[in-house]
Amino acid sequence: MSHAPSVDTGESLWKMTGAQWLICAVAALGFAFDIYELLMMPLIAPASLAYLLKVDPNTASGAQAILAWTQYILLSSAVCGGIFGLLGGYLTDRFGRRKVLVWSILLYAFSAGAAGFAESPMVLLVLRCTTFIGVCVEFVAAVAWLSELFPNPKQREAVLGYTQAFSSVGGLMVTGAYYICVHYGEYFPAINGSHDAWRYTLISGLLPAIPLIIIRPFMPESPAWAEKKLKGTLRRPSFTELFAPQFRQTTIVTAVLFACSYGAAFGAIQLAPQVVPGLVRDADGKPALAAMGKLRTDYENAVKEGASPETVAALKAKVVELNKLRGSVVSTTQTFQELGGLLGRFVLAFLAVRIASRRTLLRVFQIPALFVIPLLFYFPGRSDLTMFQWGLGLAGFLVVAQFSFWGNYLPRMYPTHLRGTGESFAANVGGRMVGTMAIVLTTQLASVMSDATPPGRIALAAATVGLLVYVIAIVVTFWLPEPDESLMHD
Repeated sequence: MSHAPSVDTGESLWKMTGAQWLICAVAALGFAFDIYELLMMPLIAPASLAYLLKVDPNTASGAQAILAWTQYILLSSAVCGGIFGLLGGYLTDRFGRRKVLVWSILLYAFSAGAAGFAESPMVLLVLRCTTFIGVCVEFVAAVAWLSELFPNPKQREAVLGYTQAFSSVGGLMVTGAYYICVHYGEYFPAINGSHDAWRYTLISGLLPAIPLIIIRPFMPESPAWAEKKLKGTLRRPSFTELFAPQFRQTTIVTAVLFACSYGAAFGAIQLAPQVVPGLVRDADGKPALAAMGKLRTDYENAVKEGASPETVAALKAKVVELNKLRGSVVSTTQTFQELGGLLGRFVLAFLAVRIASRRTLLRVFQIPALFVIPLLFYFPGRSDLTMFQWGLGLAGFLVVAQFSFWGNYLPRMYPTHLRGTGESFAANVGGRMVGTMAIVLTTQLASVMSDATPPGRIALAAATVGLLVYVIAIVVTFWLPEPDESLMHD
């Protein structure tokens, strides 16, 4: 039987001990660097893969090779993160929240740092996979840890909501870090004889490990988990128990809905960088994409045919100029999305302690997204850059907020011994292993869409996938159980 959650209306929302504030700071740091690491690859991919693959990114063949490897790394790391993240949830229940949280952050921090010294694309791929594994495990461990440290339901909802909001801060942080590395990298110590911004950006992922090593001795274990462990009453977690009659509906429904959340992100809004080039105009007001394709071909032919150095240099300068224009527009567009997502997470945190029904809270974001995402990609996504950027901010607001919802909801659906395992199944099997495959669905659909340009076809496919995942999500929410607060103390 499902029960509507009780929402504490006490006034002790922010009355916390120093240790609790410290824990919130560590969790917020972990959430911020989760997204910091996840969004790093699209920023550093062109420069890093051009170097590691030994290709010229200004040629058509070089650009294609870089895009292929970027997608390969993103998909491989997402699948690895999902598989090992599921195991991490089990380990969180087996060996404790704090221990797994600390080691997961250290894993992704040192993996990111090591990636800065990569000398082959395969080494970069492997280290990006281990980075994702750490990120996927950290989310589950941090959410379970926070939920058990705050017995006051209203305080717990607020803590989970506001600390997760720092995930979107991570997106802004990595953009700023990359800007610093690009503009001031020449002043940093040389790595392998050069001052490559992509290497410094990867190494910056080490930052969360520094305060964590210092403050680790002062962080307590989850009292609920520790007490059961001490008394010998902590049951061993089991994947099969997730499908026992009392948990089966929760397990299946949350996995499907988590997949829909990731499907909207990876199948639509995360493809904005591939849609934007079709909206960019050059100095003459003409579509820059067509000019870019012709210039790349002309440049590649000039190099092959042995044209004069002046001709080759002039063509390359034009290609670089258009690349900078497109990169600037893509970066600005991503900022709109990140700011929208940040606001959405804070609004979710605000509403989480005021709306009792979890179904209603989720639908506050799902129902508008059902209309916003298809319309955004179908209309301005094919014709108007400014409207698309503002619309993407709204889409980010609606989609990204839903990730914070799951961090608030899932800990309340499983008992202590099964909490990390249950969270991990929804987040990693449903979200990262199934939901991220929406990017493949969108790119395959794009090949059969009727539009004159590749970005236009991607926009049409993203509109279709966005509509599909939210129709499924809204229907499935009718089976979403309301939390039973008694499970938090089981």
